[in-house]
Amino acid sequence: MSPAASRDDDDHDSMTTTEGRQPVTAHTPATRVLVLNSGSSSVKYQLLEMRDSSRLAAGLVERIGEETSRLVHTPLAEGLGGKRERTGRIADHAAALEAVAEELARDGLGIDSPDLAAIGHRVVHGGLKFSEPTVVDDAVLKEIERLVPVAPLHNPANLTGIRTARQLRPDLPQVAVFDTAFHTTMPEHAARYAIDTATADAHRIRRYGFHGTSHAYVSRKTAELLGKDPSEVNVIVLHLGNGASASAVEGGRCVDTSMGLTPLEGLVMGTRSGDIDPAVTFHLKRVAGMSVDEIDELLNKKSGLVGLCGDNDMREIRRRVDEGDERAALAFDIYIHRLKKYIGAYTAVLGRVDAVVFTAGVGENAAPVREAAVAGLESLGLAVDAERNTVRSDEPRIISPESAGTVVAVVPTDEELEIARQTFALVGEDRTIDA
Repeated sequence: MSPAASRDDDDHDSMTTTEGRQPVTAHTPATRVLVLNSGSSSVKYQLLEMRDSSRLAAGLVERIGEETSRLVHTPLAEGLGGKRERTGRIADHAAALEAVAEELARDGLGIDSPDLAAIGHRVVHGGLKFSEPTVVDDAVLKEIERLVPVAPLHNPANLTGIRTARQLRPDLPQVAVFDTAFHTTMPEHAARYAIDTATADAHRIRRYGFHGTSHAYVSRKTAELLGKDPSEVNVIVLHLGNGASASAVEGGRCVDTSMGLTPLEGLVMGTRSGDIDPAVTFHLKRVAGMSVDEIDELLNKKSGLVGLCGDNDMREIRRRVDEGDERAALAFDIYIHRLKKYIGAYTAVLGRVDAVVFTAGVGENAAPVREAAVAGLESLGLAVDAERNTVRSDEPRIISPESAGTVVAVVPTDEELEIARQTFALVGEDRTIDA
């Protein structure tokens, strides 16, 4: 959903050229981080200079393994030229990263550059073991692999990206940054499901939460917007993209979040149902004769907005609503109703809310969603100013009126920058360039 299909979503030659690299002096700090987000058939990447958090290049490899593979590379540093695109079969993730390396090398930014301090990898599921960014070794890889049963769509692709990058640069720190890490601060009463404890423990069944890098970044930037330290601020973050999640952040620490064991729980999403009576699955198996795999596909890929009205692009849904389409209107109302429930619930969890903040593709761009989500919640101090709400900007901004008791804000997320910062904070000081 774009705005609904946001930048956050789950579901993306050789490297010999070093032309254009600037000469370096001995023991100059290596200050660049390459961020990789490896999906089942795609790789998104960004190269960042951590001295000023600037982006040097970004790109996407998609449809890996198909004849119609496509790589779009965008140099972002001054003087490097414009966007480049190549098409044709890219057989696997190894070939994809080699193609990325070649494009970076053409700009003098190759993966073999001594300026590169580390490669940071988005890893969706870290379980309870990983609450911080972690330098990858064989033991870490084994643990990520052990979590594949609870993240079968994501962790295998993340592992492939890490293993391929290790082969390309075996001397370079590879850092895993976990979507679940920010949510490991949830208290047990928020993280536990009310099922038999022995069964839950034996199969690692609990609420983990996802989109953690976004929730961490946005909650911290919201505190900056308010001119306060994160430890002083309680925030409800609404990450609304094709995948969507809410979090309750108390003093910089997550105390509750809407996604659970998997990214299926919680808000209505582009193709996922969100919260649903578990007995629906039993009913579909017994009465409709559906298999577990068919039910899984239904709830993850054929539900949510697309299941309700056939579209998961919020712009298209709003166009249809404005034209009087009843299915689109009902889908929109269901989406908003679920949002309101979570805003109310997390207000109760936090007790005091300093800000409700919208982020990701829908949250940042769909003014009607923001307006509808807080409409009728004036008793909670929530309102939006009509003029402020319609402003389009890439900057964090307050959209509530001055008189509102609780700030309503839009804070663009930046998961790649968050991954780069966490990666560099972990290994950057130890990396130097030897002349």
